[in-house]
Amino acid sequence: MRHNKKINHLGRTNTHRDAMLSNMASSLIKHKRIFTTTAKAKALRKFVEPLITKSKDDTTHSRRMVFSTLQDKYAVTELFKEVAQKIGDRPGGYTRIIKTGNRLGDNAAMCFIELVDYNENMLKENVAKKTSKTRRSRKKATAATEAAPVAEVPATEAPEATSEEKVAE
Repeated sequence: MRHNKKINHLGRTNTHRDAMLSNMASSLIKHKRIFTTTAKAKALRKFVEPLITKSKDDTTHSRRMVFSTLQDKYAVTELFKEVAQKIGDRPGGYTRIIKTGNRLGDNAAMCFIELVDYNENMLKENVAKKTSKTRRSRKKATAATEAAPVAEVPATEAPEATSEEKVAE
């Protein structure tokens, strides 16, 4: 039976696992995204999210607590200055895991783990989804342009038909 065996040991001793997670957390804070196995990313999420929560309160005590875990003063400075400012209003869920498939050598499940507010592509997609038009409004817009009179263009300057016009024909 596996009662109370919630931690994934990752095939390492306790000290090795703590050192590895500390180094991975420092790398995640510095680079905002790292590429690793899914099991390590899930263990890292449990490790780094409480540190980010502590960084919201910028006191000497919280800095010392985070430094005792990370052991990297540059990562602590980055965490308290930049990361805490950007995620200050977020109640939790500071990281995102995106699975990327399996590794060629040993078929291990691989993924990206990243800080949520630092992925500009995801932020742009959220904005684009809010401003995108529905299919109905697009049909009305194309019908309105076809019904509008087209200005005469001299024969020497005739523009090429765009892909949308070719499809309409």
